[in-house]
Amino acid sequence: MEAFDDLQKKPIYPIYERLQKYLKNYGRTVQSEIHYQDLLRFQSSFPLYDRKGKDTLWETVLYPQGEIESLNKALSGIYAQLKTGGDISVMEHLYVDRVDYCTFGNSKPFRIRIVNNFNDNYDYFYIKKADASRIYGLELEHILSPNRISYFVNEETLVEEHIAGIPGDMFIKQHLSNKDVNAIRLAKEFVKFNERCFVRLLGDMRSYNYVIDITPDFEEVHYRIRAIDFDQQAYEGRKSFYLPQYFKENYAIVELCIKLLTPESVYQYQVEERTLIAKRINAAKFMLKELLDTMSGDNISTPEKINQLRNELCYHHQTEAYRKCADMGAIIKMSLKEMIRKNKIHFQRKK
Repeated sequence: MEAFDDLQKKPIYPIYERLQKYLKNYGRTVQSEIHYQDLLRFQSSFPLYDRKGKDTLWETVLYPQGEIESLNKALSGIYAQLKTGGDISVMEHLYVDRVDYCTFGNSKPFRIRIVNNFNDNYDYFYIKKADASRIYGLELEHILSPNRISYFVNEETLVEEHIAGIPGDMFIKQHLSNKDVNAIRLAKEFVKFNERCFVRLLGDMRSYNYVIDITPDFEEVHYRIRAIDFDQQAYEGRKSFYLPQYFKENYAIVELCIKLLTPESVYQYQVEERTLIAKRINAAKFMLKELLDTMSGDNISTPEKINQLRNELCYHHQTEAYRKCADMGAIIKMSLKEMIRKNKIHFQRKK
């Protein structure tokens, strides 16, 4: 089990011209009345505690009385952009109940709680500093994973929908030992999640950076592990950083995999996930190519980290193909090609 506590804080990378063009082409940009910097003008704040009295690391912020009405209107408009393409007429019964701020993490997000005035149902969305790494992570999640992602960018502001589920650290602490948990299905999903992250180089998937979505079936339940933090998309140089199995925060689930799954089953689930990713690549190949071409021209890591990752992936895959990759975008391209190549070999052997 590796330790990653010595990691330096990742810088926020600006959105360069070609990425802006990509986002505009695929409907990821909108104009809104409020920006991230506007939300920093709060007057005061107080800690937000959960139902058990534990500090959530979020602070609820308060704004000047004279700005609240215009702020509520602007935030409601942003929520409408996320959910109805900007049609505010069907959301006049919604109001902003709370704005929370978190200084923990790179993006220092604001979390907005929207409440339905008729039935008290609520939802969240997030406003963050726009970071190219995170945007590439969101797009790759949207294209290559089983999950669709709703977000948009307005100049230097990033708006994201809330991803529902039980936070991984909470699930491990409060639910994992329950007799109702289908441990084998959870272990299977962790193997597939591990494979998804490694293939597309999504890093730092400790238990607090993903959620577990539980879906009841007619006989059992299904689990899906969903990433919620995309800041570490293709930034670090260590190969193991892109494998959730190596984080000590995930060890309780890794133990389940070791205990309950045979090597043959693990390999089966890995091949299943690679096959699904290959199908998604085929379904969105032009969009993916444009994204990776854009990514290849961008600066989202350091030469030292790129070189380290190249070397480690060459050793891992027993190929020299990664040596010619000049940047992280090219490394992801090669990773996807290597995945498809391995699956073709597997299917040929099966025949």
